[in-house]
Order: sequence, then C-alpha cells, then structure tokens
Amino acid sequence: MIKRYLEDVIPNFMFRGKAILIFGPRQAGKTTLVKKITDQIDGQCLFLNGDEHQVKSFLLHASKEKLAGMVAGFRILVIDEAQKIDDISNILKIFTDSIPEVQVIATGSSAFELINKTSESLTGRKFEFLLFPLSFAELVDHTDILTERGSLEERLVKGSYPEVVSIPEFSVRTVKSLASSYLFKDIFSMDGLRFPSVIENIVRALAFQVGSEVNYSELAQLTGTDAKTVEKYLRILEQAYIVFRLPAISRNERNEIKKGKKYYFYDNGIRNALIGNLTDLNIRTDVGALWENYLISERRKYLSYSESMARTFFWRTVQQQEIDYLEETHEGFRAFEIKWSEKAGYKFPQNFLQSYKTLEQSVVNRQNYEEFLMPGRFGNSIIK
Repeated sequence: MIKRYLEDVIPNFMFRGKAILIFGPRQAGKTTLVKKITDQIDGQCLFLNGDEHQVKSFLLHASKEKLAGMVAGFRILVIDEAQKIDDISNILKIFTDSIPEVQVIATGSSAFELINKTSESLTGRKFEFLLFPLSFAELVDHTDILTERGSLEERLVKGSYPEVVSIPEFSVRTVKSLASSYLFKDIFSMDGLRFPSVIENIVRALAFQVGSEVNYSELAQLTGTDAKTVEKYLRILEQAYIVFRLPAISRNERNEIKKGKKYYFYDNGIRNALIGNLTDLNIRTDVGALWENYLISERRKYLSYSESMARTFFWRTVQQQEIDYLEETHEGFRAFEIKWSEKAGYKFPQNFLQSYKTLEQSVVNRQNYEEFLMPGRFGNSIIK
C-alpha cells in the first residue's frame, strides 16, 4: 500500500471541533485514505456511504437528537460521497456546533456540489484537504528515486492513479475505464446539464490542446455549441478535478498576451485515454505536450501539499516569446522553461527579466526534473 502524504497531516487537525472535508477526483484514493487514518485512532468509527438510498433517507432533515443517537458509542463519523446527501451542510453544522466530541469526516469527488452546499454554513467550522492521484514524491517515498525515474515513461503515458500504479498489468484497462463515463459520473448527474455529449467533446478537444492556449470561441466551433457554454463546462470540469487552468500573466508590457489561458489534466493517463492513445512513448509525436502536462500537474500537487501561497501563470508576447511556467510569491517570480531534451537550449527573454522581479530562472528537463517536483530533496540540480 502506497502511503499518502495526507495520511500524516489530517490526524493533526482531528478532534478540534471542526469538520474535515476531503475533496478530489474519483478513484484518487479518498476512501482508502480515510480508512487508514481512522484505523490508527482508538475508538469506533461509523462509516456511511452517501450514495446509498437508505443513508440518504435516514439523514434527510435529521435532528440533533437523531444524529446524536446514530453516533452513540462512536468517536468518528465518516460520510463518503457526502455531496450526495441533500442536507449535508446542516448535518455537518450540527456535529460541529452540538456534537463536537465526534469527529466528522466528509469526502466528496464533486466539489461543485459539496463546496456549494457547505461554503456558507460551515464558515470557520471546517478544514479542507485536496487529494490528487499519486504524486511523484509519494511514489519516490514508496520505492526510491531511481525506481521512479525508471517508471517515467509509464507515468507520462498511463498516469498515476493508485490502481494504475499498483496493478500495472491491468493499467491500460484501468485507465480506459477511469476515462470513460465513470470519471464524469458526478458531472452527468448534475441538474441542468442538458448536453453531456458536448462536455465529452470539449474535454477531448482540450486533450489535443495541452500546452497550447485555449480559445473559447474556437472550442465552441469544434464542439457545435457557443462560447458561454464552453466556459461553463470548462468550469465544471475544473470543479470535478479533471482539468485545471493556467492563466497568462500580463502587467507591464503592451505586447503581452493579456487574457490567455491553458488547460492541463490532473493526470496524463486520463488525457491519453480520452484521445485513444496509450501507445509507448518512443512512437508518439506528442512527447513535449505529455512532458509539460506531467511536470505542471505534478508541481501543482507539490504546491497544494506544501500549502504554498504561490500563484501560477505562463507568459507570452504577441511576438511569440514565451515562458512555460511561472510562480509568484510576495518575494517575486520563479520562471521555469520545460524541455524534454536536456540538450535543448533556452534563453529567458530579457524583456520579462527587466519587467518582473525574478528570483530564479530554471530549465527543467529529464536530467533534473526531480528537483522541480521535490525541491531541496536532491540538491540544487536545476540549471540556472
């Protein structure tokens, strides 16, 4: 069993009178994580599945007395797939306000449902955590850096979902299954989503545009809809943890791209399955896009788990000068250019360096990428 980073983090926030909410894509390991955490704590745990009709019915409009009776003798209540419970915000509020001796943990694969239901009623009453597919750091800690380096091509093609990694002989079948309607289950069950085929077409179009700027109008033409619908569905895909947005930065020069955005997938395997290409790396023509998606999505995991406040961007001018990835903190910017080949040269544009306070300029390639994904762990090996 691969140990998750949050396994040691979440227990520090338990029994402090607040609900614990764990978000993340389906099959990322939320249920397994919660079971491992609760197994370490003395006392019984009541585990409920919000997808079950009996659970939904019992919890509907439940009173304080009814909930207190339900958890009598238990120290922990886990509500899995909590977004399926209609009255979940009130239930969590009752526990934090009136039954604080019982730690309630709610998991959800659908942020747009669970967050919307709990955002106002649980202000100041919750700790939130986001669980991704397996991270580079978690995999290194499970084996070692050389073993994980040797698996790089597998990660670029098939991704890092727990079941894909732990049962490699079925990895192709598993990632195909994940990228099917199962991954979109929460999206397709939404009220008001009239055209599920459109959102499937949009996400496949995104898969072909990894590393390129996305234009809503062009996507609308490709998918037979309008730009407003495309923007709405992209927001839903972000809230379902399938893709995330990287915006362009523009603050100084008139020739900078001002409203650009790129979209990346949280997992390479999902992206590849959506376009129907899980072939080996040595016969592919999209290695650069796979490498960029992998590094930026893995860095996103690192920033989240380390609770970094850094804001992320890319930079491009109308003259096609570009920097793949930027991080901004109160100290300034760190600029990263992503290259698959260690022999590929790159010189950071002087107009960017003169306009933005730059703390670091780094080219990330196959020879030094571990320092980008686990800063400080393997020494300062990134090229300056």
